[in-house]
Amino acid sequence: MSPPENRLFTIGKDLLGIILLLIFLILFLNFDRLNDSEMLNDIPSAWVNVNTIFLSIVIEAIPFILLGVFVSAIIQIYISEDTIQRYLPSNVYASLFPAAVLGAIFPLCECAIVPVVRRLIKKGMPLHVGVVFLVAAPILNPIVALSTFFAFRTDLTILYSRMGLAFFLSIIIGAIIYIVMKNEKGSVLRSTKSADDHHHHHHHHQPSGFTGRMRQMSYHAVDEFFMMGKYLILGAFIAALFQTFLDRATLMAIGGNDFTAPIVMMAFAYLLSLCSEADAFVASSFSNQFTSGSLVAFLVYGPMLDLKNTFMLFAFFKTRFVLVFMITVTIVVFIAVLLLQMFLL
Repeated sequence: MSPPENRLFTIGKDLLGIILLLIFLILFLNFDRLNDSEMLNDIPSAWVNVNTIFLSIVIEAIPFILLGVFVSAIIQIYISEDTIQRYLPSNVYASLFPAAVLGAIFPLCECAIVPVVRRLIKKGMPLHVGVVFLVAAPILNPIVALSTFFAFRTDLTILYSRMGLAFFLSIIIGAIIYIVMKNEKGSVLRSTKSADDHHHHHHHHQPSGFTGRMRQMSYHAVDEFFMMGKYLILGAFIAALFQTFLDRATLMAIGGNDFTAPIVMMAFAYLLSLCSEADAFVASSFSNQFTSGSLVAFLVYGPMLDLKNTFMLFAFFKTRFVLVFMITVTIVVFIAVLLLQMFLL
């Protein structure tokens, strides 16, 4: 896109985010008034139910998004890629485990992790190590663990399964990418200059001192909050529509099947493109209709691969790598969930 078109696209996305957040605030602030109002008599009960489910999901998730964006902003300003790379071993397979551990330390959502991994690879990080970090970081961090705990506090096997699978599968996915792509000639990165380069350049020329850093941190946090918030609100609304209008018998038939339920929830996770700090609350709203294994599939697959980070992957990486990555993640997660359902859930 040319710069003017890019600016218009960015303004449009920001405007959509502001509109969605305003709709949420209006509904939230007037919820009690609406309940007492005779206006509800003219609204079909199904839409009242949609409003109730939608608000409950968003209200539970917003504190974790706020926590996530501020921690992410601190990392963006105070921790460099060189610091992360310094602690990784040079051996191919020995580096996979520490990369997964690093993913457990840094709370970066799937929106932010793609440009970060691209920068790391440009600075010399091996591709397979970057892939481990790419799929592990959005799930394996304290904020996501905390939000999953609160969303599934009555069934902590979901939390343990999500974290355990994410850790081991990130290592497996990294190893598979190394085996498939090790003979690939040339870099898998696209050579075109992107908005991310400008963003990275901007942060390296930020004002020095505590005040300048705090200002940049607040800018970063606000940008991420609006970006994550609009996806959360859209996802919560679609989830509420699904649960209200989809035929219960159909929902139970799909959700109760150990084979089809994970496929449906993985597709749902891909299309909704929810932030990993908030997706557990959307998943928990389906806990009465879908199997535990399919909920784990939703919670593991979505942060690793969704619609919005697919666009980012194609923008930053060459097509062959992106296709190999998408196929690998999809097959590995699906097989792992089937095995999990057979032996543990």
